[in-house]
Amino acid sequence: MQKLRIATFLTIVLATAGAGVAMAGGGDGDRGKQRGKGKRATATLVNAEGAKVGKVILYQWRGKVTVAGRVKGLTAGFHGFHIHAVGKCEGPAFESAGGHLKVEPQTHGAHVGDMPSLLVNADGTASAVFETDRFTVRQLRDGDGSAVMVHAGADNFANIPDRYGEPDADTLNTGDAGARAACGVIR
Repeated sequence: MQKLRIATFLTIVLATAGAGVAMAGGGDGDRGKQRGKGKRATATLVNAEGAKVGKVILYQWRGKVTVAGRVKGLTAGFHGFHIHAVGKCEGPAFESAGGHLKVEPQTHGAHVGDMPSLLVNADGTASAVFETDRFTVRQLRDGDGSAVMVHAGADNFANIPDRYGEPDADTLNTGDAGARAACGVIR
């Protein structure tokens, strides 16, 4: 049943994106041509034990990427949600995915791969849909690939109020989002 819900959710999201593409192109006769110009990638998220816990679809159209994802089996609350620089998800810690996708000298909150936090419900499920122009599908498929990462904790986006002092190196690199809870290679 969960697979059906995920598939239905993602189908609705992509159909909506496709409808926008068709409308942008004009009449129904342009629909196929316009859709063909978009690019699509997916990432199947697995947890530290290797069990599938979700899926993310990235759909590019006119310079922007719509990110649509759904997960299950995570702890309730906010979780850091990022694109990591290497397309490897070797558990249990997923260190093989490297750090956040970035262009030097970017710090956290401004990394190319920083995405909005994922809010997990009390039942362990979450879904998110948003649009970004920070990266393209082609950039995610560079020589060493990329991965989608869900962290165990909340992301502070390196926002440390002045009264607490300067953010340390760890905060500037990771946003203090903690361990890596789920990872998916972008294909």
